[in-house]
Amino acid sequence: MAEQSEWEAKAANLLKAELKRQGVTYAQLAEKIGDKEANIRNKLSRGKFSAAFLLQSLAAINVGDIRF
Repeated sequence: MAEQSEWEAKAANLLKAELKRQGVTYAQLAEKIGDKEANIRNKLSRGKFSAAFLLQSLAAINVGDIRF
C-alpha cells in the first residue's frame, strides 16, 4: 500500500482539525453530506480524497476560511 504524500497528509489533518474545532463527528459529517461514516473514516485515515470532497466537507460544517 502506498504511503500518504505530504500534501495528502496535510489535507487530511486540515479537515480533521476543522471537524474538531467545529465539534463535528465523522457520523455527523456523513449525515450532512449524505455519505456513510465508514467511508468518511476511511478517506481521512488514508488521506486519499478529492478536492471536491474536501470543499464539500468544509462547506457542510460552515468553514469559510482556512489557514495552513
